[in-house]
Amino acid sequence: MKVLLLTGLGALFFAYYWDDNFDPASLQGARVLLTGANAGVGEELAYHYARLGSHLVLTAHTEALLQKVVGNCRKLGAPKVFYIAADMASPEAPESVVQFALDKLGGLDYLVLNHIGGAPAGTRARSPQATRWLMQVNFLSYVQLTSRALPSLTDSKGSLVVVSSLLGRVPTSFSTPYSAAKFALDGFFGSLRRELDVQDVNVAITMCVLGLRDRASAAEAVRSSTSRPRLQPEHRGVPLQSQTAMFLPPTVPGARTLTETPLRGWPPKMKSSRQKSKTQKNDGHLEPVTASEVQVPRVRCLCRGLASPHLFGHD
Repeated sequence: MKVLLLTGLGALFFAYYWDDNFDPASLQGARVLLTGANAGVGEELAYHYARLGSHLVLTAHTEALLQKVVGNCRKLGAPKVFYIAADMASPEAPESVVQFALDKLGGLDYLVLNHIGGAPAGTRARSPQATRWLMQVNFLSYVQLTSRALPSLTDSKGSLVVVSSLLGRVPTSFSTPYSAAKFALDGFFGSLRRELDVQDVNVAITMCVLGLRDRASAAEAVRSSTSRPRLQPEHRGVPLQSQTAMFLPPTVPGARTLTETPLRGWPPKMKSSRQKSKTQKNDGHLEPVTASEVQVPRVRCLCRGLASPHLFGHD
């Protein structure tokens, strides 16, 4: 039993620290279609590919931000950079984006799916229409992009990279539709990987599972989704005899939306607004870009598959 346990621990240690001997030259001239490239993880990925000499087609919803990223990629040495603004909420957008990339690059070696729609905050009260929109952007468009690009990736023996979320592995509060879409991604691409293996199709699929990011927008999304009206000062400490609390009027200046809800007869303590404001210091903005260098924060993630984790700042 001890031998088996030690063998298992040794295998885990080897798997975690194993170096895959990534060769940066393998991405020189590679043809890459990257979605969600206007900000955040997608923007940093675009800069990594540009440094390595890849040919890029970038897409996102906001054209002005895409143009900025395209300019930075050219400064970093990308031989070819094209962009197409597209709204993945439209069922027609995924096919047109892939066709644009095929026309500009003549084929694809990498398809990197990174775009998201909406913030990871929502409850069961969200309308079915909003959930349907989120599923289209965060799941169905991934399926459409993959289906359209797969023949070209098969010809080039390319790689498919899917940037997902920890919320697709661990259900959590206030992320119901977002988490559902991420779970769907894991199921779809996990099954597709096995199908391609059975069919002897040499296309690598990598799932990148990202945790929480230290960004002001993420903190605000969580704060807004968990907010409630709070009790008036004269009512604090008064025992609550029912589930109905006495709330501040919404027009009171400076009122924070918190409440004291009885849990088994006692109200939980709430943090003060001064304490909560300390979490808003980091605005998540990128460093200024110069012609010689772009400051790129490292992103840690869990990668599975054959595409190189070095592109994601994996140690």
